Amino acid sequence: MWIRHIPYGEAEGRLKTLYDRVKGPDDNVDNIMLAHSLRPHSMEGHMALYKYVLHHASNTTPKWFLETIGVLVSSLNACDYCVEHHFAGLKRLLRDDDRAAAIRRALAAGAYDETFTAAEAAGLRYAETLTLRPRERETVKACVEAMRSHGVDDGRILEINQVAAYFNYANRTVTGLGITTDGDILGLSPNNSNDPNDWSHA
Repeated sequence: MWIRHIPYGEAEGRLKTLYDRVKGPDDNVDNIMLAHSLRPHSMEGHMALYKYVLHHASNTTPKWFLETIGVLVSSLNACDYCVEHHFAGLKRLLRDDDRAAAIRRALAAGAYDETFTAAEAAGLRYAETLTLRPRERETVKACVEAMRSHGVDDGRILEINQVAAYFNYANRTVTGLGITTDGDILGLSPNNSNDPNDWSHA
């Protein structure tokens, strides 16, 4: 990482409290969270956004598909850190390595119709357009209308929007600070979706 960070073993006060909330096995804190250590309030904001957008019980879009959106956006932004973390999480959710591999191939090729339902493919095209061509307002609007035409209700459109927007934020955090996966445990996430205050990674 290109800026100084405070390791778990040296953390005190509020930072130590936050580390204890987000840590995984063996006191491991993901590097993307360590990057916030000089400003703990931004770590708190990041984790709250991440938990509520991707790991909240009120979402109705399947979590594996939200993770798929994350992998796609991260790939488009050349953020290998988030691709590897969230593809590992996607594999854990699917429990089907062949399906996961097919998804990864489809995302890399932009061949969404071959692997996903029409509604899912529309959601992926929306995330792609929002990431690569956000200034093309009418194109983005057409993607929203395409999702709706395939039966995606407005609540789920909002969920897909928020996940795509979150990953664009997270990707810029990673690529802008030189964060790598060195020392991270891939695929962990705050999976207790029923408790929005449980940020522990497992």
